[in-house]
Amino acid sequence: MAKNLTVFFISDIVGEPGLSLLETIFPSLRDKYKPDFIIANAENSHEGRGLNRHIVQRLYDIEVDVITGGNHSFDKWKIFSYMKTDDHLLRPLNFPKGNAGYGYGVYEIGKTGKKIGVLNLQGRTFMADIDDPFSTSDWALERIKEETNLIFVDFHAEATAEKMAYAWQVDGEVSVIVGTHTHTPTNDARILPKGTGYITDAGMTGPFDSVIGMDKDTSIRRFTLGTPQRYKIAENDNRMCGVVADIDMETGKCTSIEPVIYPEFQNKAD
Repeated sequence: MAKNLTVFFISDIVGEPGLSLLETIFPSLRDKYKPDFIIANAENSHEGRGLNRHIVQRLYDIEVDVITGGNHSFDKWKIFSYMKTDDHLLRPLNFPKGNAGYGYGVYEIGKTGKKIGVLNLQGRTFMADIDDPFSTSDWALERIKEETNLIFVDFHAEATAEKMAYAWQVDGEVSVIVGTHTHTPTNDARILPKGTGYITDAGMTGPFDSVIGMDKDTSIRRFTLGTPQRYKIAENDNRMCGVVADIDMETGKCTSIEPVIYPEFQNKAD
């Protein structure tokens, strides 16, 4: 029987609250799930928008293998020069040609002798009108498959429908698709008919006493006044959201996909 590859994905890390929580609890979660490969989305990790080289190193220190991004990947310009040198730090591939950084990579998986491809894409519905993620994916998958059939996709998008449409397009072509960006975990983790593991959104790692990580009062003023407000990260009720997926190392098909929320939400009154 072929060995399964276990991938642990850490969803949208929001600011210092998310980073500090992750550094505190992830070692024990790593011991529990024993992942072979770890991926983290960190586009919101520096002050809620963007990231920096110091944060990248902090994630590597807790054994994250690859860092993915999204629409805030380019918010802190000082990261640009570093993005050109680190192929384990990804940003959405479908940003126009000429931008710094890598949109996909193929990586060794420990001592297994196997490789995994990681592809980062961004949707366009209700977001910036960048290059088409669907045709960009076709181009990238053709190249990744020259090296491996183990493929993980972080699809960073606002619209549920766009994520689902992409999943149906590539069902059976990739191992796992994890949706990011909305910071709200969805309850639809499943394996599609041709063997691709899928979840619409993995949630966020950070303060849930908030509006998707933002201070509640500040966010309410933004909606009620209809004017921009200075971004302020919330601080309380920190939780880690993520996904653990098992992939058959021979076929590249997903054999299980499970959301992880720690600590879990309380859904009954005391």
